[in-house]
Amino acid sequence: MKFTLNGSERTVEADGNMPLLWALRDVVGLTGTKFGCGAALCGACTVHVDGAPVRSCQTALSDVEGKSVITIEGVGGEVGTAVVAAWRKLDVVQCGYCQSGQIMSAVGLLSENRKPTDEDIDTAMDGNVCRCATYQRIRAAIHEAASNLA
Repeated sequence: MKFTLNGSERTVEADGNMPLLWALRDVVGLTGTKFGCGAALCGACTVHVDGAPVRSCQTALSDVEGKSVITIEGVGGEVGTAVVAAWRKLDVVQCGYCQSGQIMSAVGLLSENRKPTDEDIDTAMDGNVCRCATYQRIRAAIHEAASNLA
């Protein structure tokens, strides 16, 4: 399968039915994207495909052929930088396991809506589970990042 991964053209030799998550982690060696539930319910495996957040555990490798995939290792640009800086400033991370998926979802939200309300944030982040319950800090960090983008 050929696709763009974090800005570089990539060919991955694997079964097209393999979940993108396993292709990223086991074939390519990018382990920042996490396995959580395997059923697209927890958000730990969130990556961007052509700019939109998707659950990589339920996305087949063949579904990204010819597309652009961004993982937590490739997050950047104005929005990604603002989100990561806000995460650090507000010390969002507790155990950290879910945070790559949380950050990818937050970047997706702020790429579309630079002035989200609490309701917008809750809607965009719905399905991103944090076992440590850092939801208030996540919301605060998204507001912080948004204010730095204004």
